[in-house]
Amino acid sequence: MNFTEIANNRQSCRNYDMNREVEQEKLNSVLESARLSPSACNGQPYHITVCKGEAAKKTAAAVMGMGMNKFASNAPVMLVISEKPYVASAALGAKVKNNDYRSIDIGILSAYITAEATAQGLSTCILGWFDDKRIREICSLDSAVRLVITLGYAAEGDKLRTKKRKDLEELVDYAE
Repeated sequence: MNFTEIANNRQSCRNYDMNREVEQEKLNSVLESARLSPSACNGQPYHITVCKGEAAKKTAAAVMGMGMNKFASNAPVMLVISEKPYVASAALGAKVKNNDYRSIDIGILSAYITAEATAQGLSTCILGWFDDKRIREICSLDSAVRLVITLGYAAEGDKLRTKKRKDLEELVDYAE
């Protein structure tokens, strides 16, 4: 798949095949893509905790508060993205430019993860609704959880939905 095909085929999966495990080589490919994602000053101010088995079930429960993300319980893998400190040069740049490079870097990381997962025939959903304290306990983390990404195979018959996006004219202007 080229990147446009990946972008057209990637969607937030809410219907996982709970009986189909993610092969380690595909997971490794997703994680390697994450490792190669760009970040401010190459600082990579994040950590990925791969939750499988019982840890995935506990993490899924921690993203389902108030009736949200019920589908997460069927995802065989949960990728917990936690925040780490800046490298010195990125910290200085963030302060001088008043810009949150960590959040940008985590967004780029998530895009790489979801794109490579799609290229591998896997499905994902990026979750921002979760119990930070519970996930920190489950994963033995000492820093804030920023995102959780469900990962697995979509259930049979889970169809690609039509993308609802703004027209390009609404999103793009040219300045010359």
